[in-house]
Amino acid sequence: MSKVDLTEICSKLESSNSKDRLLALASLREVEAEDAVPLIKKVIDDEMLPVRSMAIFALGVKKTDECLPILVKLLETDPDYGIRADAAGALGYLRDIGAFEALVRSFYEDTQWLVRFSAAVSLGNLGDIRAKQVLLEALHSGETVLQQAAISALGEIKAEDCIEEILTFAQSEDWLIRQRLAESLGNFNTQKSISALKYLAKDVNPQVSQAANYSLKKFNF
Repeated sequence: MSKVDLTEICSKLESSNSKDRLLALASLREVEAEDAVPLIKKVIDDEMLPVRSMAIFALGVKKTDECLPILVKLLETDPDYGIRADAAGALGYLRDIGAFEALVRSFYEDTQWLVRFSAAVSLGNLGDIRAKQVLLEALHSGETVLQQAAISALGEIKAEDCIEEILTFAQSEDWLIRQRLAESLGNFNTQKSISALKYLAKDVNPQVSQAANYSLKKFNF
């Protein structure tokens, strides 16, 4: 993007109109990370939460060396739990293994379910098998949203030895859990997972059956 365009974006980010700031952030989509991040930082502490949230998301997709420490600090210290959850989610998009310990701490220590949910999802995004124990605790937490996140994430980290535990949710009354299970099983090419997918492919909920059939196609079924 030309210098003139970046100057215009910079000007809009300093506008008193929050819509201008949001549009400016959106226009950074096509800007290289090295140019975008200094501009994103201008509104990382914006007075408007939608602007802050969008800026945090942008740091997750515009990866530079600055992004990880900024997002970890927000995750660990911001008083707004929505912002902490946004930071946890952005760390998942960043896919920097350096975020692992911070996400684990947030899962265990944050009192807000939304932050813990985002941390669990992002641990799956990192694809690190070390997250298995944390995700198993989420799986057995009794909190539906955490269970959904854990089922998906255990598939993403390819924790094959956990198949039996996630299969206990095959008859869950929550169709979203069954859908997450169908998606997760697509990461395991085993007899048990394929058998479970064939069962889920007959589910009464079309979204569950579609997810199961999609996973089966990965294994040529």
